[in-house]
Parts: sequence; structure tokens; C-alpha cells
Amino acid sequence: MLPDLQYLIHLQEVDSAAERSRKRIADIPAVQQSLEARAAARAAELQAIKDRIAATAATRREIEKDVAGVQTRLSKYKEQLMAVKTNKEYTAMQHEIATAEGLVRAHEDRILDLMEISEKETADLNAAETAMKAEQAEMTKQQQALDAERGAQDAELQRLSAEREIVAAKISAEAMAIYVRVAHGRRGIALAEAKDGLCSVCHVRMRPQTFNEVRRNDGIHQCESCTRILYYIQPPAAAPQPS
Repeated sequence: MLPDLQYLIHLQEVDSAAERSRKRIADIPAVQQSLEARAAARAAELQAIKDRIAATAATRREIEKDVAGVQTRLSKYKEQLMAVKTNKEYTAMQHEIATAEGLVRAHEDRILDLMEISEKETADLNAAETAMKAEQAEMTKQQQALDAERGAQDAELQRLSAEREIVAAKISAEAMAIYVRVAHGRRGIALAEAKDGLCSVCHVRMRPQTFNEVRRNDGIHQCESCTRILYYIQPPAAAPQPS
């Protein structure tokens, strides 16, 4: 194989690997933001439960305050009942007492309902806190893994950059100029394997004579359609058939 062609294949492998590393590094911040968004959503859900608990407690306090007020009036009504002088006043006072006692019972029933709600909300809070701790631990592991991957990808890019300099130095100026020009116009992919008479990237069939020339791997041949530099890999020999 022509040395320039061999080195260009190696260079393409290095450049493609470097591009994959750069893309992965570029993707990491979005993954990290997704983790942060998940954490914020869980925190908001937890705060919503705490807000409901606080609202339930505030409602209960208000009702208990109302009960205390009604019970104060009820005590006064009972004292006044002893001092009434007519049946009409006695009946009216009993009505007030019955109304107040009914209100106290209604408030107490509502307090019982709120206690049940509070118990459920507390259970929800405990479950949410447990789930959040577990998820935070998992997200911390994922964040650490992303940080480690970022470091590994940075190191890999440095290694590939050094390897690229070594490989590029072995390529002639003319071949490198073709590689750079094609790579720039073809999203970094400057080479294509010629296989079964086709360019394996653009899938355009080449002329038989061109394919025969490419198969020799003794020169720089470009696809007439996509202009990529073509090379040929000899297929492995078929395994002998058992007798």
C-alpha cells in the first residue's frame, strides 16, 4: 500500500476518534443539567408536601381557635341559663347552647379529619424523603461518573492530538492538502473504503477501471461523486471447506 494512503487511513481513524471524544464532552453538560433538573423537580415535590402539611396544620390551628371561642361562649351561655327568669328566655338560651354544642362537634369532626390527613401527609413526606435520599445518592454517582468520563475524554483527546502530529508528519504535503480539503467539505470524513465496486460512503458505483486502480492502493484516488479518498481492503480468504 502507498505509504501516504496508509498514513491517511490512520489519520482518519485518529480524527474520527477525536471527534467522537469532542462530541461526548459536548454532550456531558446537557446530561449534567438533566440531573440537576431531576434534583430540582424532586426538591419541589418534597417542598409541595411540606407546604401541604403546613397548610393542614394552620387550618387545624384556626379550627382549634374557633372551638376555644365557641366553648367560651358555651360556658357563658350555661352560666346565663341559670339566671333566666322566663320560659321564653330559657328556651332561647337552650337553643343557643345547642347551636354552640353542634358547632363544637362539627369542628371536632373536622379536626379528626385533619388529623387523618396530617398522618397521610407525614407518611407521604417520609416516603418522599427516603426516595429523594436514594435518588440523590444515585445522581451523585452519575455526576461523579460524568466528571470521571470528562477527565478521561480530555486525556484521550490529548493522546490523540499527540498521535495525530506524529502521523501527519509522515504524510506528504500534497496528500495532506487533499485530505484537509475533503474533510472540511465532508464533515470530517475524508476517506472511504471501495467495496464491491462502490464507494462505501456515498454508495455511487465507480467505473471498473477506476475500481481496479483503487484496488492496487498505490496512489491517491478520489471518488468521482463525493471526492473522498478511496482505499481498498482485501477480503479475508475463504476458509477451506471440510472434505
